[in-house]
Amino acid sequence: RVYGRNAAALSEALRGAVAALPVEINPQQPRRNSFEVSLVKADGSTVQLWSGIGKGPPRKLKFPEPAAVVEALRSSLA
Repeated sequence: RVYGRNAAALSEALRGAVAALPVEINPQQPRRNSFEVSLVKADGSTVQLWSGIGKGPPRKLKFPEPAAVVEALRSSLA
């Protein structure tokens, strides 16, 4: 549940930062106990914006601050 709450909060922040940004949560079965954020560009390439794999304990380190991911998104789109 904590993963779902953090994913929902992050998707809201991303949609608020970039108008008409399609956001998918877990298009494939996620890796257990992991939290990652990736950008799939129009050409099909993937850019990893944030990964919590290898972070923690405590578990809160596995989740990004939405502002940090928004900044990574903006720099990847520029």
